[in-house]
Amino acid sequence: MQKINGVIESKNLLAVFIIFACTSTGFSQKTFQLFSPDSSIRLEIKTAENLSYQLFASSDLLMSGPTVDMQLDNGKKLSDKIVVSKSVYGRVNEVIEVPVPYRRKKITNSFNWLKLVFKEPFGIEFRLYNNGMAYRVEARFRDSINIESETALFDMDPSAIVWFAGIDKRQNMDRFHTSFEAVYKKQSLTDIADTMLTFAPATISLPNNYHLAIADANLFDYPGMFLQKTKMGLQGVFAPYPLQEKLMEGEFPQYVVTERAGYIARTSGTRLFPWRTVIVAKNDTELPSNDIIYLLGDAPKITDFSWIKYGKGTDEWITGINLFDVPFVAGLNTASYKYYIDFAKKFGFDQVMLDAGWSDTKDLFKINPAIDMGELVRYAKSQGIRLMLWTLSATLDKQLDSALRQFNNWGIASIMTDFMDRDDQKMVNFYHRVAKACADHKISIMFHGAYAPKGFNRTWPNVLTHESVLGSEWNIWSDLPTPDHDVIIAYTRMLAGPLDYEPGLLQNAQKDQFRPISKNPMSQGTRCHQLAMFVVYDSPLQIFSGNISQGLKEPAFMGLLGSIPTTWDETKILQGKIGEFIISARRHGDDWFIGGLNNTVARDISLSFDFIPRGTYEATICKDGVNANSYAADYAISVMKVQADQRLNISMAMGGGFMIKLSKQ
Repeated sequence: MQKINGVIESKNLLAVFIIFACTSTGFSQKTFQLFSPDSSIRLEIKTAENLSYQLFASSDLLMSGPTVDMQLDNGKKLSDKIVVSKSVYGRVNEVIEVPVPYRRKKITNSFNWLKLVFKEPFGIEFRLYNNGMAYRVEARFRDSINIESETALFDMDPSAIVWFAGIDKRQNMDRFHTSFEAVYKKQSLTDIADTMLTFAPATISLPNNYHLAIADANLFDYPGMFLQKTKMGLQGVFAPYPLQEKLMEGEFPQYVVTERAGYIARTSGTRLFPWRTVIVAKNDTELPSNDIIYLLGDAPKITDFSWIKYGKGTDEWITGINLFDVPFVAGLNTASYKYYIDFAKKFGFDQVMLDAGWSDTKDLFKINPAIDMGELVRYAKSQGIRLMLWTLSATLDKQLDSALRQFNNWGIASIMTDFMDRDDQKMVNFYHRVAKACADHKISIMFHGAYAPKGFNRTWPNVLTHESVLGSEWNIWSDLPTPDHDVIIAYTRMLAGPLDYEPGLLQNAQKDQFRPISKNPMSQGTRCHQLAMFVVYDSPLQIFSGNISQGLKEPAFMGLLGSIPTTWDETKILQGKIGEFIISARRHGDDWFIGGLNNTVARDISLSFDFIPRGTYEATICKDGVNANSYAADYAISVMKVQADQRLNISMAMGGGFMIKLSKQ
């Protein structure tokens, strides 16, 4: 294909007609059509009574947006007297280089687009990919504007199944305060309560076997999109702008909104708004590797990526530094962190996290007196290990410039900030402000208590990952992180970008044996279920949460875990079914890593190696042991030679999994 004047020619004659024949101004056309590059899906956009769209696969209606609207607080609406003054069609086909390749190094960005310019100072752009669609509203007002509301409706077949994570309202806070951590579950659309509120993305399974995922992307200077049930499907819901905030005291102080405005955003009158997107998958395995949300993010705002540090790290918070067989009292002290540094070096990790407690939560310069930061910095550097520091978001924001300068002086390459727990416009702007400040100081960052990236990691590649998932820490106080939940994550939350689950718990139990235990937490499911997460879940920064004293007693297992990369040349989803299991294969250089993650139903799978090049590979296999259905920590490691024409039969236990490393010989 050739790019000609910003439009790329198509071999499909119908698509060519649609793209080029309808570029016009000053006409009364009320219906517009847009085809995907391969013509497999089609958008029909109407502007007769209001702005609406329908999304088709062949003749099947997948989803409709009966109203796309935006209302200002002065009464002006996008839908008022819609007159299309100009329509422009085009096509893009390009290859995007990913600076921090959490899934693949290169992504083909191919879509057809339609821009409608209205007589009133609004417009809209639609993009149609082979595997999804997106639209965004444009405003052309001279002065700043207050957005009172946005209407984003997603109507679907009433018999659809929805996979989502419902938000529980917190005490003494409104429903828009959330850590974006909840259990993913499956429910029929008709059975979902009208009061249900979830964060995007939510995945939809249709009766015709198509799957859809609804999300927003490229979030800036505007609130994020929640989803709520309607009679016909789901609708976007947005947190109103915070007028008053109060710093709530406690172990981890955070700002809580006490008064909100009657509008959701106060913003520039001339701008592009965030994308509303619907991912389309013909089968389950197309969902986890869909790149549309990343592609919809703005291009990187930095040009030098060489300083960005990622890889595997340890974190001590989940296990409470509950070390044993050591000649010192374990805790928040220099000796314990040196022990973590030694562990990291031994097993090929890149960094060690100093989580909450290394400093006063309200003052990053008030260091825990039991920690000699200068000595830790020196020792870590001598061992080739980087240090990563936890911060409280309210404190980091207050001390941002001075703290980052101090981190530079210590040689800190990455930090985490935590407890934002909102995605209103003001908080969204905090993310951008902190990401830019960190980039200016050549520091990478991870967000906890955070909304999902939604393309943010394309705009700011130094933002390595967001939590935005109910992960390992929840085992401390609940039984919520189930194997079913773990599998669903790959088909829902992961579509929005890298996630920090923090797997690797070495105490493992089946459901009947599980109980929450502080400082010695166990996971539901098998040891290999935990191991597989390091391959299945996207994140260029993977945090190991297991007890390192226990890990030292299992060097073969830890050596295999330590060999897993966190960035990838390519990713393939080999097998899977949402809610049941997933098998992912990822290549790093000449080596391949395969991870299988299973729900609570034991299953046998037959794995083909036909995706690898010709030649012989050494396969190091870690799979559920024969007794893993009763003793979840049981596993077996074996080595064999394999080639592309071979198959391997593997049994996954209840809540089980496996990991295979293929090394080119």
